[in-house]
Amino acid sequence: MITVTGRRRWTEEISRYTPFVLVLAIAAAGVLLIFLYHWRIGSGLIGGSLLVAAGLRALLPDKQLGLIALRRRFTDVLLYGGFGVLIVLVAATITGGPFDH
Repeated sequence: MITVTGRRRWTEEISRYTPFVLVLAIAAAGVLLIFLYHWRIGSGLIGGSLLVAAGLRALLPDKQLGLIALRRRFTDVLLYGGFGVLIVLVAATITGGPFDH
């Protein structure tokens, strides 16, 4: 039998990891596209997932972030955003793949 307190705790735990699962799903889609030889789009999605993580870290309270909140808010937003922009810029320069001559 699940009590109201148990159900509330369960839904709080699920909602706590939802932002992390969203970021992870976007990054996984990017990796899948890279494996399917869509280098530019896949790399852009990985960078985009970091930008989403930066936005979520900036907007949501620490209690709802789960594994996205690793350091202080400013540090996380700066690093997620910086690496996300860097990866998107590098993805924009990809012209082919490693097997193209």
